[in-house]
Amino acid sequence: MMKESNLKIFSYLPNPRVWKALIAAEFSGAEIEVVGDKPKNLGKWLWDFNAEELPENARNDDSPNARKGRRGFSGTLFKTDGFLKAHPFGTVPAAFSPDGAIGIFESNSILRAAARAGASKNSLYGDNGFQASRIDSFLDASLVFAREAQVYLLSVESLSQENYDRMQAAYEFYLSGIEAALGVGKYLAGDELTIADISFVCDVGQFLRERFFREALEKQDYQPIGGSLSQEFPKSFHHMIHLSERAEFSKHLGNYMDGLTVN
Repeated sequence: MMKESNLKIFSYLPNPRVWKALIAAEFSGAEIEVVGDKPKNLGKWLWDFNAEELPENARNDDSPNARKGRRGFSGTLFKTDGFLKAHPFGTVPAAFSPDGAIGIFESNSILRAAARAGASKNSLYGDNGFQASRIDSFLDASLVFAREAQVYLLSVESLSQENYDRMQAAYEFYLSGIEAALGVGKYLAGDELTIADISFVCDVGQFLRERFFREALEKQDYQPIGGSLSQEFPKSFHHMIHLSERAEFSKHLGNYMDGLTVN
């Protein structure tokens, strides 16, 4: 008999932002159901708690579910009123409570939900409110970094000096803080793994996709910002690689970290 999920997530796939919750579930024991498709195919789907691919004759601008695509999607998307009630910003990944009544948006909030939902929570989200708040501090910093990385990566083939400089400043600020934290404890928020570490691995791992755009960057007289990560921020780099090699991480990351090795 299939277990009822603690969370249901609709998203484009693969998505490192969703991997955060799936990795947390490996530790917490939460049951998560993920539904989705490649980014280019989400215009064929009905965005809903019960998301499904629509037949071609249902995909038209006269549909009551037709919405103008924004934030990374162009053209017409199909979102139910229920989806938009649960997800007022209308974005993915979109998580739902088991009955679909409550929507959870933003990847770090979905990550928190995955940590809370399982029966084997351990100390993923701290043992008290102060520890949880310290973990939240790292998650907030990670979210700011990830937002800058998203803008950077989406424009990497036609990059302005302003966007490049903003990303470089965000990279140096965020990784400097991570490096300092790892000089104090084994993990970011202390001596035990928490969701702060999970978010860090996925967000920095996604940013380092810039290595696949080296040629495009060099044609514009730029160098990959994270190209010297292992030398500039060695504690951060080693922490990311060592965690990514753990079974709970590698199960979901797959070959995402290929080409990044500890010297």
